[in-house]
Amino acid sequence: MPARVLDGVKIRDEIFSELKSDIAKLRAQGIRPGLAAVLAGENPASQLYVKSKIAACEQLGMASWLHTPPAGVSTDYMLELVGDLNADGNVDGILIQLPLPPEIDSKRVLESVDPAKDVDGFHPVSLGRLVSNRPGLVACTPAGCMELLRRNDILLEGANAVVLGRSDIVGKPMALLLLHANATVTICHSKTRNLPDVIRRADILVAAIGKAGYVEADWIQPGAAVIDVGTNKVTDAAEAAQLLHNFPQRLEKFRARGNVLIGDVHPDAIQVAGALSPVPGGVGPMTITMLMSNTVKAARLRRTSNSATRDAQRSNTKQ
Repeated sequence: MPARVLDGVKIRDEIFSELKSDIAKLRAQGIRPGLAAVLAGENPASQLYVKSKIAACEQLGMASWLHTPPAGVSTDYMLELVGDLNADGNVDGILIQLPLPPEIDSKRVLESVDPAKDVDGFHPVSLGRLVSNRPGLVACTPAGCMELLRRNDILLEGANAVVLGRSDIVGKPMALLLLHANATVTICHSKTRNLPDVIRRADILVAAIGKAGYVEADWIQPGAAVIDVGTNKVTDAAEAAQLLHNFPQRLEKFRARGNVLIGDVHPDAIQVAGALSPVPGGVGPMTITMLMSNTVKAARLRRTSNSATRDAQRSNTKQ
């Protein structure tokens, strides 16, 4: 029996409906959540991603600004731009679209973002809050994976969870979120010994290694919940034929278009897993959804923090 599909588009629509209600309440208080996106360079994929994020802001009634620094921009220019956005009271969230051009020091730029506006959840302060399980802004893709699991009633507490991938953006925060949900977590990667055996013990598998079809179907425990983070564009006909030999309709589409998106998990896994997020249509929509959610959260937290600071200042003045 094929796996139950963990539909990211359906969950996105549910969360968008909730966010519209939250935004309406904020706007009734004179607050319009706003996201500033910074797109440096001419990466076509990045341009597409940023366009979709700006469109999501418009759909939800949020403010948005797109900054496109000129070609050959320096690290100092980027730091000055981020400083201006940090100081802008209308901006609740700052998105630095990655990858940045190679001449820019990406870490310095990301670390210059005010943690209160770090809606990507990449800042060391944000990661530190996650480690200590304190409220804060969590990296969007792992947060989206957790929503997929929770809203599909996947049991987390006590589950054996395996995270394949150890990046700061997905793997590490994903493992922490699962740990905080009382799962027993193993982080593994391409250098892990006996990797198929490790993955076979997983009740929940999150694959985020960036290689098309890397996880074979027979590595997966029958009935496991599988979250496939990978979005790998396959253009080689032989590779597509190997990955899609049991999916003639998808293979036909590949032949018509010359490319196909494949996750990190082999498509045949749909016959083994109990639940599986599709590629595309699974984690992808959730990442943008959580960016919107983080921006609304940042708007609320910033106003709460500012109000508390003003109250404390008034109290000190009276003393």
